[in-house]
Amino acid sequence: MPNRALKVTFTGLVLALLLPAVCCAGRIVRVYETDVHGDPSGPALEDAMRRVLVRATGRLDAGADPLLTTLVTGASRYVQSSRPTANGDTHVVFDGDALEQAIASAGRSVWEQERPFTLVVFNPPLSGAAAEAARVELDKAAEIRGLPVTMAPVPIVDANGVELPREAILQGARRLGGDAVLIARGDSGALTGVWQWTLHTPFSTENWTGSLDAGINGAVDAFARVQDTSTYGELETFVQVGGVTTLNDYAAVSRLLESIPGTRRVSVFEANGGTATFSVLVRGGAEAVDRALSGSTRLSRVGAANAQLVYEYSP
Repeated sequence: MPNRALKVTFTGLVLALLLPAVCCAGRIVRVYETDVHGDPSGPALEDAMRRVLVRATGRLDAGADPLLTTLVTGASRYVQSSRPTANGDTHVVFDGDALEQAIASAGRSVWEQERPFTLVVFNPPLSGAAAEAARVELDKAAEIRGLPVTMAPVPIVDANGVELPREAILQGARRLGGDAVLIARGDSGALTGVWQWTLHTPFSTENWTGSLDAGINGAVDAFARVQDTSTYGELETFVQVGGVTTLNDYAAVSRLLESIPGTRRVSVFEANGGTATFSVLVRGGAEAVDRALSGSTRLSRVGAANAQLVYEYSP
């Protein structure tokens, strides 16, 4: 009993010290709201539903998905409210809870409304008219896919021009309030050309090539893939992590776990020596945690024990 009391006391101390340093990741996106041109009924309302389904699922083809056809044709049943806008359109709000249940019942996953705030960096940097044109294109593509983005001066190279490691880049993003970094490399004078894209998240790094909208589409596809388990409910999962010896370690591991899409709560359940067990309430449970962390360089899966996922932390 004394040992258990010591663990609980230490856990409480760790939590108290971590609370100021650890915050919830992501930004809420108004997934189920959109503007309708003209009369908000018939084909116009169906088109609005298609746009909402793309944002809700994270899948660009969701509006034409045969499994979701009944949601499109029955769009009027999901309208929660509507109001005229200053430019003569109608702002429509669909019933998000009902739509999420219907999407899940159709066998498709739902992308969380709290989404990674993604900072876009061009290398070499853009300026003037080129920067503004790129911003407009990125914002347009991001609105379609439902991803919160902004262009930001996140450092991606050191004083010698050597590219920084992923964690250093993400630290720079966090100082600006970001959760992920999307880097575009290419000819600053050819916005309509092909760019080399790199997405850094707390869990992985992905690369692809394409136009400006392909950068946003690739990022959303990467984020949404992690949430293929989101048709399941929220489940408490215990994650045991070795190599956690300092408060900085606790803070770093907590940030990683909180960044898992669909996570509602992360708390320290038990601490013993260099091992800490975290309680994670996340949509999709252990499968979602394992999927998200599969590409992490900081947390390596070493097995499972007593119904817990077991990882080793590398600073």
